Amino acid sequence: MFGNWLKTTILMAGIVALFGVVGAAFGGANGMLLALALGGAMNIFAYWFSDAMVLRMYNAQEVDAASAPQFYGVVRELAERAGLPMPRVYLIDEAQPNAFATGRNPEHAAVAATTGILQLLTARELRGVMAHELTHVKHRDILISTIAATVAGAISAIAQFGFLFGGRGDGERPNPVVGLIVMILAPIAAMLIQMAISRAREFEADRGGAEICGDPNALADALAKMERYAKGLPLAAAEAHPATAQMMIINPLSGGGIQGLFSTHPATEERIARLRAMA
Repeated sequence: MFGNWLKTTILMAGIVALFGVVGAAFGGANGMLLALALGGAMNIFAYWFSDAMVLRMYNAQEVDAASAPQFYGVVRELAERAGLPMPRVYLIDEAQPNAFATGRNPEHAAVAATTGILQLLTARELRGVMAHELTHVKHRDILISTIAATVAGAISAIAQFGFLFGGRGDGERPNPVVGLIVMILAPIAAMLIQMAISRAREFEADRGGAEICGDPNALADALAKMERYAKGLPLAAAEAHPATAQMMIINPLSGGGIQGLFSTHPATEERIARLRAMA
């Protein structure tokens, strides 16, 4: 428990520090103070409201036992097995098979899945996926994902805005070379913060999900299927908001190459191998 709170604190401090660096580059001391205040305010806002923002980005619709009985029933059964409060359940009308969890704590959690994942997976495989997502809830690391998803994207926007319109406190425009370097490196630094935490967290969620559902091979089979299908089916909301990609169980972004170097997901083959070893 302490480790997860420490991770959250480090993430918040890192994001706020990035705001300060960007502000200092484009606005001097006054810009740094303003950016630090903005970064702190955004972290507070993200803590309380980022889950609703992410669900809105994906146009997720809440369902219940009447509107999605099988899906809702799977989540309810697994939540009981994990000793968790029943989270809110959402569906996203997208063909790409994927899922994520969000919320600041188990008492205010939500799980969401695409309609594509319900069509692709068997009931057994779906249990494995949702057990993975509920492990994120149980470990209380969904706060880390949600804050990173909503705040890291703002780093790039502020850097670009400062490069185009910023001026230093003495009335001079910032050095354009320095401004360009900050505009490029600040978003990369934000991605590195996400990567440092996200990859290890996915392995832990796989392990915990296998324990909750009692069938490591179910999650392994689901990951193999989703990996094959997700690459050929773009997820528009993830492409528009790439900072949210690290929340998904499978990387939803279609790009490869350099983008693959900054993937917040460990290799699916390694995840599957670890699950097979558990079985």
